[in-house]
Amino acid sequence: MSETGALQSTEELLGSLQQRERRVGANGIEIAYDELGDPDGEPLLLVMGLGMQMIAWDEGFCDLLGERGYRVIRFDNRDAGHSTKFDQAGVPSRGAMISGTGRPAYLLSDLASDTVGLMDEIGVERAHIAGVSMGGMISQEIAIRHPNRLFSMASIMSTTGSRWLRWPKWKAMATLMARPPRDPEAYMRLAARTFEVIGSPGQRMDDGSFRVLVEASYRRSFYPEGVARQLHAINCSGNRTRALRRVNLPALVIHGAVDPLIRAAAGRATARAIPGARLKVVPGMGHDLAPAFWPQIVAALDFNARRRRAASALTA
Repeated sequence: MSETGALQSTEELLGSLQQRERRVGANGIEIAYDELGDPDGEPLLLVMGLGMQMIAWDEGFCDLLGERGYRVIRFDNRDAGHSTKFDQAGVPSRGAMISGTGRPAYLLSDLASDTVGLMDEIGVERAHIAGVSMGGMISQEIAIRHPNRLFSMASIMSTTGSRWLRWPKWKAMATLMARPPRDPEAYMRLAARTFEVIGSPGQRMDDGSFRVLVEASYRRSFYPEGVARQLHAINCSGNRTRALRRVNLPALVIHGAVDPLIRAAAGRATARAIPGARLKVVPGMGHDLAPAFWPQIVAALDFNARRRRAASALTA
């Protein structure tokens, strides 16, 4: 259940999203997005992770950001949700996905360009950005390639792309690589098992709200082919460590202390790579955004954004 409101049904969630959702052409593709929070506030783009849709940014979490004065913009990455699908590119082999070999349909830099293209189309010159997992990697790419478009950057439960960092726990990797079934109930069971493995231990999943999210995601866009191409893009995009050393933005790295999928060492390495980055390791947090952690994550994002405002005031 969202901390700021009553539990929605799947129909209510999809219905409210349908009323707000817009699609625009950007970077040669179509991107689906919506907006929450304060329409007059500073823009804050939220970038979701591997195979996840924008609705995985819970409206309760977005409301907390809106209460702090942000114009919150969620969107579907390419090959997810209602954004453009790359069917013509085919599906990479499992070996190519994991090893990062072969010719990918696109790279993380392309997803970064999608995000900047979306900003262009909706009239956002500069924004704060926060991404989780693959979304953190995309946020890093934007900070590297398009720093003049950002006020601040936050990388959450993500990594630099270095192969020297520790691999996921085998059980976490196995759940990630499992092919999702097309039967809705089987899909629901797999999703539950996945988050039991990679999620925050001790944070009991709200069965009702979890089911609403998974059902809504399944009905809105069941598309495992996109997950394969996104994973291939991740593993073909290389190590960003050296490039991150040139980033000159207020940067925040948040990582769960017990994340079994992208280990906490990866978050520490990301923070070390970015000059002046703040690191927040959250005790008890795994590879998810459990509601219990929302207040401290939102507070950290707000503090990082205020670092930019403080610096601007000093130079005014």
